[in-house]
Amino acid sequence: MATPKEGPERPTERLDVARGLENVPVSAWPPGAEPEPFQYTPDHVAGPGTDIDPTQITFPGCICLKTCLPGTCSCLRHAENYDDNSCLIDTGSQGKCANPVFECNILCQCSDQCKNRVVQQGLQFQLQVFKTDKKGWGLRTLEFIPKGRFVCEYAGEVLGYSEVQRRIQLQTIQDPNYIIAVREHVYSGQVIETFVDPASIGNIGRFLNHSCEPNLLMIPVRIDSMVPKLALFAAKDILPEEELSYDYSGRFLNLMDSKDKERLDQGKTRKPCYCGARSCAAFLPYDSSLYCPLGKSNIS
Repeated sequence: MATPKEGPERPTERLDVARGLENVPVSAWPPGAEPEPFQYTPDHVAGPGTDIDPTQITFPGCICLKTCLPGTCSCLRHAENYDDNSCLIDTGSQGKCANPVFECNILCQCSDQCKNRVVQQGLQFQLQVFKTDKKGWGLRTLEFIPKGRFVCEYAGEVLGYSEVQRRIQLQTIQDPNYIIAVREHVYSGQVIETFVDPASIGNIGRFLNHSCEPNLLMIPVRIDSMVPKLALFAAKDILPEEELSYDYSGRFLNLMDSKDKERLDQGKTRKPCYCGARSCAAFLPYDSSLYCPLGKSNIS
């Protein structure tokens, strides 16, 4: 008698990793297993040290009554963000930088069906948290995801720089590091930094593993506040049962310069990368700027 082939179980079991806080439940594999406890939040929450409440509405709304178009809609600063199929238009890997994305918000007069409202609609695909061979827990899709579609956010506590340093100083080489530092370079030369930690309070984005050849692209998307949603879009067509991943260094549309190279390798003991990609760098990205003495930064 043939032995049934094991595969990811469809989300019919009772466990919902998202605790009912997403549009669709998020299952776990294998059955009966459950990730370490954490407080689930689908959105950013204000953590220690931050001077901006990510839930506060600070952007004015557009006055579009019909269609939001560049040149007439105040939310579309450069060009349309999404096509008619809710796919991110700018997903090419050849660009030197990613354009900022602003979605219409709660104060806008346009309808909820406006095509400039994508990330705010939340999860649309069936995803599953699963146990990997070498990388701990991971996240995969149970259905086909077309290139450009929004997949999920990387949500958690928004922290101040000093708190980020404090938490990192307490970590050992064996501890997983969930903290992400997103730096946006503004045309004026200013650098906007956002630090997010979903270790204790976060969403399913915390289960995403690194890959040197990722299938997700992270784009800062602003809706109601200057604190960006760290939105992950499909960088290519993603097949059912395929693990979801992104480049922890943030390099995809953004190319690495000499300062990035210096920041990413300062002789620190590095954690091995198990992504299995042909171009695997062997080690996970490492940002030395977060390991400076407390209160000091080497970011210029």
